[in-house]
Amino acid sequence: MNTPNDSMPTPSARASATPPAVAPGSAPAPGARRTRRRWRAVAGTAVAAGMIAVSGCAGPAATGTSIDYWLWESLQLPGYQACADAFQEENPDIQIRITQYGWGDYWQKLTAGLVAGAGPDVFTDHLTKYPEFVTRDVILPLDDFAATADFDPTGFQEGLADLWVGQDGKQYGMPKDFDTIALFYDNAMLEEAGMTPEDLEGLTWNPEDGGTFEEVIAHLSIDANGVRGDEEGFDPNNVEVYGLASGGSGGGGHGQTQWSWLAGATGWEYTNADVWGDEYNYDDPRLQATLEWYFGLVDKGFLPSFERVGTSPNPAQQLGSGQAALSPDGSWTIASYGRLEGIDLGIASVPSGPIGHPVSMYNGLGDSISAQTDTPEEAAEWVAFLGSDACQVLIGQEGVVFPARPAGTQAAIDAFNERGVDVTPFTNLVENDYTVLFPVTTNGADVLSILNPVMDGIYIGSREVSSLTEVNAEINSLLE
Repeated sequence: MNTPNDSMPTPSARASATPPAVAPGSAPAPGARRTRRRWRAVAGTAVAAGMIAVSGCAGPAATGTSIDYWLWESLQLPGYQACADAFQEENPDIQIRITQYGWGDYWQKLTAGLVAGAGPDVFTDHLTKYPEFVTRDVILPLDDFAATADFDPTGFQEGLADLWVGQDGKQYGMPKDFDTIALFYDNAMLEEAGMTPEDLEGLTWNPEDGGTFEEVIAHLSIDANGVRGDEEGFDPNNVEVYGLASGGSGGGGHGQTQWSWLAGATGWEYTNADVWGDEYNYDDPRLQATLEWYFGLVDKGFLPSFERVGTSPNPAQQLGSGQAALSPDGSWTIASYGRLEGIDLGIASVPSGPIGHPVSMYNGLGDSISAQTDTPEEAAEWVAFLGSDACQVLIGQEGVVFPARPAGTQAAIDAFNERGVDVTPFTNLVENDYTVLFPVTTNGADVLSILNPVMDGIYIGSREVSSLTEVNAEINSLLE
């Protein structure tokens, strides 16, 4: 559930850092508003609580066993501290010590710790990382321990457990949550454009002319003279408000928030198998046509350029500052958008594509057991609790992410509803099976190291979309 920017700092993670939305010196959009929504205060309190919890993690147990658990998302820390407290009430001889790092620091410290034997017993894992962890024997299969041997994949949202089954048929991660993509917007900005939220319902898209989705993006784009993108005289080289926010090229995370939902809506899939494919499909004409349309929005003045957003774009800040009207982003960022000042926040579904319905990447995080743990049975007990209704309902009640178990998902929906946030644009995609799975393959890090600079080049305009055909062959050679 979680690739990177507090969208996706790298593949499907969620970054806790908040980099600038646009290059320094960019002018804010005219008429920025300063009305607050009530529920933002709740998210802010969660952040504060999380930071206190990080600095106040429980010390070593006087007796019994201590389990070190690492995660990277600060907004989720209060919920997991509540899970730790509940677990310790049931297991007073096991102490859970939680450590939270930001996305970048997390993987550096985790990798170094696993190598040096100083890492955690249990940690939040990512689909782009765990295949290599399995290959290097640094994580343990859940099948090997009494507490997790009877793992039941049907207890989670469909498909999530399958993502964590290794090529040896063993389970290497306990599903914890899931991600889908939707469009965030400011109701006041729609009103200024003479539109209503209903105008964002039932949008269609195709890579030839962009469909009604491009019409909306064009109308919401405004140049420095106040001319809209669908009006005569619009200047694409001098834009104040872009119709669509930018999360970057997407090369570091297979376009999860940037363009996966567009490409998937053509019927395209990442690889030749749902899980553990041995061939990528970046040479598919449907993907290349999608990317040609998407990055072509830059020249039209509907999407910020690479030069404008820089190497660490933040679409939430672009929306919050009035520099973008629609922001495609992941469900794990709902609370982040809710904290934006001056935004009357709304959420709409991504548009339907040529296959006749909307599509979202479906990604999920998991909890894994380190092979270096001295207490694997106790670590497995904690992992089993992390995957239980008892814990996942607590996480859902925090209203930050959608837990992997249906009861936890419903708890999150209820929490968001209490704050006046309709999250059905995210959850309907799962209920209707309108999803495409995040690609799980060998050599995940190598694949992204090849793909990222190429996608950046396409975004910048220094490479042609057609170059992905050659790149695809290079990537597939790694999987042979």
